[in-house]
Amino acid sequence: MALLRLHLHLHLPRPPLPARPHCAPPSPLSTSPWLWRSRLPAAASSRRLLCSTHPASPLDASTAAPPSIVAGLLDYLNESWTHFHATAEAKRQLLDAGFKLLSESDDWDLQPGGRYFFTRNMSCLVAFAIGEKYRVGNGFNIIAAHTDSPCLKLKPRSATFKSGHQMVNVQTYGSGLWHTWFDRDLTLAGRVILKAADGSFKHKLVKLTRPLIRVPTLAIHLNRTVNSDGFKPNLETHLVPLLATKHEEATVTNSDDKSSSSAKAAHHPLLLQILSEEIGCESDEIIGMELNVCDTQPSCLGGGNNEFIYSGRLDNLASCYCALRSLIDSSKAAEQLSSEKAIRMVAMFDNEEVGSDSMQGAGAPTMFQAMRRIIDSVMHQSMGEGALERAIHSSFLVSADMAHALHPNYPDKHEECHRPELQKGLVIKHNANQRYATSAVTAFLFKEIARIHNLPVQEFVVRNDMGCGSTIGPILASGVGIRTVDCGIPQLSMHSIREMCGKEDVDTTYRHFKAFFEMFSDIDRKLNVDF
Repeated sequence: MALLRLHLHLHLPRPPLPARPHCAPPSPLSTSPWLWRSRLPAAASSRRLLCSTHPASPLDASTAAPPSIVAGLLDYLNESWTHFHATAEAKRQLLDAGFKLLSESDDWDLQPGGRYFFTRNMSCLVAFAIGEKYRVGNGFNIIAAHTDSPCLKLKPRSATFKSGHQMVNVQTYGSGLWHTWFDRDLTLAGRVILKAADGSFKHKLVKLTRPLIRVPTLAIHLNRTVNSDGFKPNLETHLVPLLATKHEEATVTNSDDKSSSSAKAAHHPLLLQILSEEIGCESDEIIGMELNVCDTQPSCLGGGNNEFIYSGRLDNLASCYCALRSLIDSSKAAEQLSSEKAIRMVAMFDNEEVGSDSMQGAGAPTMFQAMRRIIDSVMHQSMGEGALERAIHSSFLVSADMAHALHPNYPDKHEECHRPELQKGLVIKHNANQRYATSAVTAFLFKEIARIHNLPVQEFVVRNDMGCGSTIGPILASGVGIRTVDCGIPQLSMHSIREMCGKEDVDTTYRHFKAFFEMFSDIDRKLNVDF
C-alpha cells in the first residue's frame, strides 16, 4: 500500500518537571523492594517525565527473585500519553538496544542473527529478531498487543463558545468509562503537521504537561437526584472540556494563507498559541493536528504494600511494554540467537479499541506482509514451494491484552470457576464462540512454558448470561491463519481514566513472554496435531 511520505521529524517535548503532589511516598510499613525517586537523576537534562522507582541493589546468586521491570513500565507509561508517544518511545528503546530501523518503502537486506523494526503511522510498530539457524519453513514466534486506549479526541473543528467560556469540542474514542473523565486535571497530547518555510511538511509529537482543560461536574445542589438516579451525562453536550473564560474571535484577519486561516478558525487562537510555544514554531505553521485529551496525573505505585500500579492506559500499554522488553532482553547478545531456529517478533497495533479496521490496525495485512518480506529477504528469493505458507503453519501468536480481574465488590460478575485475581499470574482467555482465539492446543503449549518455569497461570471464561469482549487474537488468527492464544494481565477499572493492576503480575508476564521467545521452538517440536 502506498503511503503518504512526510518528512517525519520526531519531536518529544520535555519541559521541566513540575512537583508531583499525586505521587505520595510509600508507607514506612511497605515491604516493597522499590524506593521512590526523591529527586531527578543526573541525566535529568533529557527532561523525561518520570514518576517511578529505582530498583533495589542487584540480587545475589542466592536470591530466587529475578529483577523487576515495574520501574521501566512506569517510565514507559509516563512517556506514552498517546499511541503516537507509545510507538515513539518503543522506537527509542529499540534503537538504544541496537535494533535497526527499516522503512516499508525501501528494499530490505536482512541477515540471520539480525534485529530490525519498522513503524507505520507512528502508532503501529513491528520488531523482530532473526534466529541464526533460521531455515525455509521455520516459523515466527510472535507477541501482539495494541497501543491505543479509550480516550477523548479533539474534533477537526474544536473551537466552541458556551456562555462566555472557551470550550473544546471532543469526540469519544472507544468504549470508555466516560464519567471518570469528569473533574480531572486534563491536558492535550498527540501530533501536529507543520508547514516549513521551504514548503515541506513536518510531523511532530507534542505533549502539554500542565493541566490545561477540565470537564467539571454539576454541583449536587443543582442535581439533587444524581446519587439515587445515577450520573448520566449527555456525551455530546456535557462532556465538553473548559479551556478558558476570555472570549476570543474565532476568525483571522489579514492572512493570505488559507490553510492557516482555516486552522485558526477551527481551533481557538489561545490553543494554537499554547501549542506553538510548546513546539517552538509560529501558529501559522500549524496546518493539521490529531490530539488526545490526557490525564496529567502520573503513573505510580500504590496500595498498602505498594503492590499496585495506578495508571491510565494500562489497557494495553502494560502488554506492549512486557512484549517489548521480552524481545529486547531475549536477543541482547549474539549467543541468544545463535541456536534459534525461528524468528522472534513483537507487533504493536493501533485502533484495537474501535475494531482494528485501519491501515495501522490488526485488520490490515501488516503482519502478513512483514512475514512475507522477511522470508523473501532472508532466503534471497530461493524460498522453494510454499515457503511462507509453511512458515505460517509453524508459527505461533500470543495475543496479549489486559484481562478482567475479580472485583471484590462484584464477585457475581465472574463465572464461578474462572475468577482471575490480582497478583496470581497471567490469564489465559477462553471463549467457545471464538471471541478469543485460544484452543486446547494453544493453551497447553503456552501453559507448558509456565509449568517449566514455575510461573502461575489463571484462566478466564465469561458467564453465559453476559456478553464477551474480543481482542486482536481472532482477527490475526483468521486473517493470517496462525495458531493463537489469547492472554492478559488481570486488572481492575478497565477503560477508566485511571486503571490498576498488580505489579507482581507485570513481572510474571514479562518472565512468561521472555521464556516464550527463548524456548517455544523446542516445546512446539514435541507436539504434532495434524498427522
